[in-house]
Amino acid sequence: MEGETFSRLGHGSDQMDPKVVQTLQKGLVQVQTLLDQNRLLINEINMNHESKVPHNLTRNVGLIRELNNNIKRVVDLYTDLSSSFIESSINVSSNGDDDDDDDHGSSSCGGALKSDGKGCRKRNR
Repeated sequence: MEGETFSRLGHGSDQMDPKVVQTLQKGLVQVQTLLDQNRLLINEINMNHESKVPHNLTRNVGLIRELNNNIKRVVDLYTDLSSSFIESSINVSSNGDDDDDDDHGSSSCGGALKSDGKGCRKRNR
């Protein structure tokens, strides 16, 4: 199913750079692997918690740390994927035949891009 989605991305009127498709596919596979691992960790944490065995409860500390680290990695992967996708979109749009002077992204950043060609980003707190 995943392969079908990515194989269709490179076909049609809006061609995507094969490198971009490969980057997206690789990143999403990494994310899915981590999410699958998180599901297993959560199941084990729940079983340990329900058992109320002191050793199992102690083991949960390490499992929860691993889960938190995986979640941070997923966020980082999505951030990297988003940046790669935005950069490729900028490259595609800057190489296009768009001769009109319409500012697709005003300085208020209501569009996908600001007028300076940079993407809108939320500030980190």
